[in-house]
Amino acid sequence: MSISNPINYIPAEEAVKCVQSHQRVFLHGSAATPSLLIKALQNRYQELKNVELVSITTLGDSTFDDPKFHGHFFFNSLFVSANSRKVANSEDGDYVPVFLSEIPQLFCPEFLPIDVAFIQVSAPDKHGYCTLGTSVDIAKAALENAKLVVAQVNPKMPRTHGDGFIHISKIHSLVWHEQDLPEVNYAEKVSDAIIQIGKNVASLIEDGSTLQMGIGSIPDQVLQNLKNHQNLGLHTEMLSDGVIPLIESGVINNSMKKLNRGKSVTSFMVGTKKLYAFVNDNPAIRVMNIDYVNDTSIIRQNPKVMAINSAIEIDLTGQVCADSIGTYQYSGIGGQMDFVRGASLSPGGKPIIALPSTTVKGISRITPFIKEGAGVVTTRGHVHWVVTEYGKVNLFGLNLKQRAKALIALAHPDHRESLEKAFYERFKI
Repeated sequence: MSISNPINYIPAEEAVKCVQSHQRVFLHGSAATPSLLIKALQNRYQELKNVELVSITTLGDSTFDDPKFHGHFFFNSLFVSANSRKVANSEDGDYVPVFLSEIPQLFCPEFLPIDVAFIQVSAPDKHGYCTLGTSVDIAKAALENAKLVVAQVNPKMPRTHGDGFIHISKIHSLVWHEQDLPEVNYAEKVSDAIIQIGKNVASLIEDGSTLQMGIGSIPDQVLQNLKNHQNLGLHTEMLSDGVIPLIESGVINNSMKKLNRGKSVTSFMVGTKKLYAFVNDNPAIRVMNIDYVNDTSIIRQNPKVMAINSAIEIDLTGQVCADSIGTYQYSGIGGQMDFVRGASLSPGGKPIIALPSTTVKGISRITPFIKEGAGVVTTRGHVHWVVTEYGKVNLFGLNLKQRAKALIALAHPDHRESLEKAFYERFKI
């Protein structure tokens, strides 16, 4: 079906008038955050009351913690990010603990029905189809369940293959706005510890493995150490620039995967203009729904799944806190448990928690106890490999005393004595 009539684009100020007080509005996330629509809605704050905003990670210059929004907007975060962290920890926001794979289930009448979905899409083709571009993740489910859909149409949004196609007939209001996508360069955030962690993790990865990379500089460093590997696959909830040279050189060719053979699979991407140009109209990259990409029953079918994720802290029994600092909500559960479990069930798979031994302030990330009020994202029953700059250990099958000793050996030397003391006090050995 081709477009027979000119597309009617309207100003953002007009498009957001569909939002009424006491409604729930979904915000497209990551590099696809529709900042123009968000600003236009926020400009109406005085005439709106108790509008609930629902999103995962948001990027760009959108802010949500201005005191003037009190009573007008409530930010209900499904994954806390830098520009929503302050509001999520205030009376004007909160966090919903949920696995990333299960978020689409929330957008039904029983849980979080969506009144209006704000999305950002690529320009329509001659048949009237746009794509969700860099972020299909939970957005496809949100717009399919929303009563109204408002789209920010951006010619700089890459047109991606996979599940993200949407016809303009399914969009109630279209706003044309050309804008550079927000960029994040993880290669710039590197320390000596992270470089060594990248090497330690890469040493666990065999030829023919299927990679899942979390967010941040550690996964990027791991990728830089895989240039001599062969026949790697990619099935990951997110990807960044680090995969480009490995795909171009054929190191990542997806030839050994059982599902989507020959294709790299992701659910969203965050990176630089180089990445956005690389994925544009690239049939080798499939950007798919999060309830498929992060489905444990899908993940486990691929061979040697290497699930590489990070943590804020880990206690001596192996409990992993990855979303909070005490009671302060820092990020979210996300897809860590989806892939930890999927990798552990994959033939030859390895779930890996990789973290620097200390914080930037020198505080040990390996601790006797998780901070009071903090959340356990990966339980000690699920954790397998733990990696720091001081080495690597597989906790699977180890008892509590063995785990504690193994983790102390991965801690920074400055903190090992105090951890040994904590070990003695706990186990009386």
